[in-house]
Amino acid sequence: QVQLLESGGGLVQAGGSLRLSCAVSGRTFSRYVMGWFRQAPGKEREFVARITRSGTATYYVDSVKGRFTISRDNAKNTGYLQMNSLKPEDTAVYYCAAGTVDTGLRRLYDYWGQGTQVTVSS
Repeated sequence: QVQLLESGGGLVQAGGSLRLSCAVSGRTFSRYVMGWFRQAPGKEREFVARITRSGTATYYVDSVKGRFTISRDNAKNTGYLQMNSLKPEDTAVYYCAAGTVDTGLRRLYDYWGQGTQVTVSS
């Protein structure tokens, strides 16, 4: 069983930054692709970014390109999402997820964290 625990969310003003962390336990972290998703009130959970097992490739939804950076430290079993130049429309609950398929499709991720709230004020 793989367990994921997000941290680092909070309230920030527009233009500010936050760094989310995702601590993984239970299995070897390097076996899994890691993704970040978010869900705003009244909306479906959407893909934000993902990173391959070795960390050599990253992918982003267009709305966060150039502002967010996904990374991982396999030695620490931890993934990260650095969020800069935050906008009010980035407000959502952010989830990290782990899976064996390199994809942005939510349904193909096997393990999920409980989520962390990010609120960006204007």
